[in-house]
Amino acid sequence: MRAILCDRLGDPSVLKLAELPKPTPKAGEVVVRVRAAALNFPDVLMVAGSYQHKPTLPFVPGIEGAGEVASLGEGVSNLKPGQRIMFGSKGGCFAEYATARAADVIALPDDWSFVDGAAWQVGAKTAYHALVHRARLQPREVLLVHGASGGMGLAAVQLGKSLGARVIATGSDNGRLETVRALGADLVVNYKESDFVPAVKSMTDGRGADVVFDPVGGEVLQRSMRCAAFGGRLLIVGFTSGGPTALHSNHVLIKGLSLLGVRAGEASRRDPKIAADYARELPLLAAAGVMRPHVSHRFALEQVQQAMAVLTERRVVGKVVLEID
Repeated sequence: MRAILCDRLGDPSVLKLAELPKPTPKAGEVVVRVRAAALNFPDVLMVAGSYQHKPTLPFVPGIEGAGEVASLGEGVSNLKPGQRIMFGSKGGCFAEYATARAADVIALPDDWSFVDGAAWQVGAKTAYHALVHRARLQPREVLLVHGASGGMGLAAVQLGKSLGARVIATGSDNGRLETVRALGADLVVNYKESDFVPAVKSMTDGRGADVVFDPVGGEVLQRSMRCAAFGGRLLIVGFTSGGPTALHSNHVLIKGLSLLGVRAGEASRRDPKIAADYARELPLLAAAGVMRPHVSHRFALEQVQQAMAVLTERRVVGKVVLEID
């Protein structure tokens, strides 16, 4: 099979197209004929060796995709060969065939393309775990979403609206923010042109945001504490600004804030109740079209370096996807 191989760490230029043996499923796994795979910032970080999960070299990147079930491992009875599915994985999706745990597979809705399915699971699962399990977002609460034009941010905007929250979304490009507004945000703020702190306070009559969804970190997370409500919950989802953030703990104390780390995949591996909730609720959300992804860029498998450049240069609205013939 054709696959994208990382055999040394570095920037996306280290990736190359290679011929590798097709995988075989272990017990509880399926092999998927991959038709599309989405890119995520963890892919870039894993290639650079700076993500918390560090695959052994050489490895095939890619943590989510969609395609057809090719073969079943021992004990898998809820899927069948040829079934259209979308799936998450700890890696291996940038290839014509990939393995996935049956527990991480969701049936692809009939009216969704493989591109739609490839771009759904990581953002949807992260947003669901963050807003439902961690923050316990309630109707009419104010949700502030940073990095809202990215895949995870956009999923959080859409899920927040479906849960009945008022959503404020931030970003750095007016065109991308208009797409975010069209997909559900009540207010958008270009933080390069204006300060999101007074915007949040103005919308909430000075009270502040009840929940902050932050995949950016850095100064954005620091400033979010200034416009969080008393007892607010800050969801730390990632550090696309460049690395971990040193926080002023006086804000946490004075406002009674809760800082909540979000690791959707690890949470389900450690807690069977969370895994069961994903298995029950995520297919229902997908079937209802909640968090249906917006895909702004598509590339062929061999164009993975160009696809990663679009992602790291923040030109994507929603997701960028590799289509695999």
